[in-house]
Amino acid sequence: MKKLKLDQLNRIDVKTFKASPKVPVLFVLDNVRSAHNVGAAFRTSDAFACHSLILCGITAQPPHRDIHKTAIGATQSVDWKYFKTTHEAIEYLKLDGWKIYAVEQTDESIQLQDICVNADEKYALIMGNEVDGVDASLLPLTDGVIEIPQFGTKHSFNVSVTMGIVGWEFLKKIKL
Repeated sequence: MKKLKLDQLNRIDVKTFKASPKVPVLFVLDNVRSAHNVGAAFRTSDAFACHSLILCGITAQPPHRDIHKTAIGATQSVDWKYFKTTHEAIEYLKLDGWKIYAVEQTDESIQLQDICVNADEKYALIMGNEVDGVDASLLPLTDGVIEIPQFGTKHSFNVSVTMGIVGWEFLKKIKL
């Protein structure tokens, strides 16, 4: 076994990536405070060939030094939009036919492994603020709430880790 070098990974270039089909999943960042988490969202969206990324409220936007530091070029490959409020983003996405799911812990959450995903649907996944999570006023506007099972003493994952876990689960159910 040998570790592969970058030129052995056969990755496509940005122009080819932008023209290639995308997975009908996008992340909505609801007032995410850390530009490093925003950069991770770009990188995760690129890795999973997600449709796009939606940035809302106080969430930092490119160009931003800390986003670029973490995204490592993914701000060039991933399409994104900014909305002043997450409410406006949800309104826009609903009009465009997206199913909206918040990733949060509620008394009516669906466990991630139990979520039914249809490859013919488009999914917008709301990721919340690092301290407060998804704004509670958004929950009634969603088609459901997804929760990642946890078994330790902590009550949550970092938002960038959450995107990786949830994004992979949706990708598996849509493409694999």
